[in-house]
Amino acid sequence: MVMRTEQIARLFVPDGHILSCEPYGNGHINDTYKVCTKDDAFILQKINRHVFARPDQVMENLVGVTEWIKKKMEADGIDPARRVLHVIRTVDGAAFAVDEGGEYWRACRLVTGAVCYERPETEDVFYESAVAFGNFQRLLSDYPVQDLHETIPGFHNTPMRFLQFKHAAEKDEAGRAQSARAEILFLLEREQLSKRLAGAAQKGLLPLRVTHNDTKLNNVLMDAQTGKWLCVLDLDTVMPGLSATDFGDAIRFGASTGAEDEPDLDKVHFDTHLYEIYRKGYLEGCGGSLTDLEVSMLSDGAMVITYEQALRFLGDYLNGDVYYKTARENHNLDRARTQIRLLEEMEKHFS
Repeated sequence: MVMRTEQIARLFVPDGHILSCEPYGNGHINDTYKVCTKDDAFILQKINRHVFARPDQVMENLVGVTEWIKKKMEADGIDPARRVLHVIRTVDGAAFAVDEGGEYWRACRLVTGAVCYERPETEDVFYESAVAFGNFQRLLSDYPVQDLHETIPGFHNTPMRFLQFKHAAEKDEAGRAQSARAEILFLLEREQLSKRLAGAAQKGLLPLRVTHNDTKLNNVLMDAQTGKWLCVLDLDTVMPGLSATDFGDAIRFGASTGAEDEPDLDKVHFDTHLYEIYRKGYLEGCGGSLTDLEVSMLSDGAMVITYEQALRFLGDYLNGDVYYKTARENHNLDRARTQIRLLEEMEKHFS
């Protein structure tokens, strides 16, 4: 396998002497390697075709938005060298390579002097991540969103997720409904929440935006010396969407006092202070690019996306754990319960 990845790497640097090609990072979707040459280092990735049925469309989106951001930064007098992903093209000028097995590979420059965090170790780190994703929204606020491909159809279609969950509860494929009766009832009672953002969008009240769709803290690189944000990573899920969903996913993950799969619910709470910190940073980064209604519905985004994730976790538990990887008994049920606890506290706070 090492020899094969080195052969793929040479498609991007045919004249470079490759010193090493080793697995890199802890991502769960794509296979990632760090390639070192005598003059440089870069990241090589095999795109997961089970998750992304059309890797060519993923790369078309990625190249489109990164080139747009580069031009915007240059117009603002900012050097984009470390501030945006740079796709390394093959010797033929393509944004990706396809091997003999039909697998898609891409290469990007390695951003040096940078760190990323799995959890907000300080309030400043969380704030900087918010500014980063807000800037991502601002820089792409006039991007022709109709040109983007929907790389995962229906990804944040919450009404569809509700129907899938309802079907899973009714079918009870794994015979687990009895053990989750309270959780099932809680989610079924909130069907209207699934339609809150979708309904506003269908009425034309919320504009379609370029959205990241995986706004976790670890998808932002920070400068190791200054602590300021540098670059937004993991652009595979860039698609047309709503600003509130990007905001909401960041809150669901970052403003929780517990892990996503914490079995002890006494450790899981919605941290309103962290919520306000993130909201302030996000709006600063957006720089006035959102409409007044979008701003007012950011809290709705937090609730809807938390609800959506609870639907998905509990639905998978009822189906027999066929989608999310599990490491223990009732793992998906624990995950669903953390989201329900967060949603309960969000409802009390925002009411």
